[in-house]
Amino acid sequence: MISSVRGTAVHVDADSVVVEVGGVGLHVAVTPQIARTTHLGDTVLLHTTLIVREDALSLFGFESREELTVFGQLLGVTGVGPKSALGVLATLTVPQIADAVASDDDAPFRRVSGIGPKTAKLIVVQLAGKIAVTRPTGPTGVDASSAPIVPAQVVQALVGLGWSERVAAEAVEAAASDASDSDRTSVPALLRLTLAALGPARKETVGG
Repeated sequence: MISSVRGTAVHVDADSVVVEVGGVGLHVAVTPQIARTTHLGDTVLLHTTLIVREDALSLFGFESREELTVFGQLLGVTGVGPKSALGVLATLTVPQIADAVASDDDAPFRRVSGIGPKTAKLIVVQLAGKIAVTRPTGPTGVDASSAPIVPAQVVQALVGLGWSERVAAEAVEAAASDASDSDRTSVPALLRLTLAALGPARKETVGG
């Protein structure tokens, strides 16, 4: 297994680079973002995985181990091949993928070329609970990037389940105030706490 490649870029295309390592040029499929920022003569380090097929050996490269890990996880989803998985990482960052999966939102994946509605839903379902992402944290260690949007996503989920927006917002605020830092920045965890506090008896019909 070729797990990483470090060498000189000797050729760059829109979606691939050729990296010369010890006199051998390795063709590596990459995202357009990597291709755009790579210039001839640059020394590049790519974290790679080798995909072995009957008719080809294909090397895929990424800037971080995190992206490489998510690429492998995407390949485990029914109907997702290497090109589609690379397309997801070309369109979405790892945190965006993690957020979409955590909030059961397949819309971002449907915007990826080559990913249909059925496959987008399978990505969300089959990757649930599997993607771990390192994020920048604030002074208290709470994920500063996700904290403001988590309560809003939970409110939307509750409205979809039948509670009024007013009741949902009040319940989420109350649950968040008692939640731990980790639960407060996790959509599934905060949703679970809020549902436990609401209880079935308090469920309202929207517009009723």
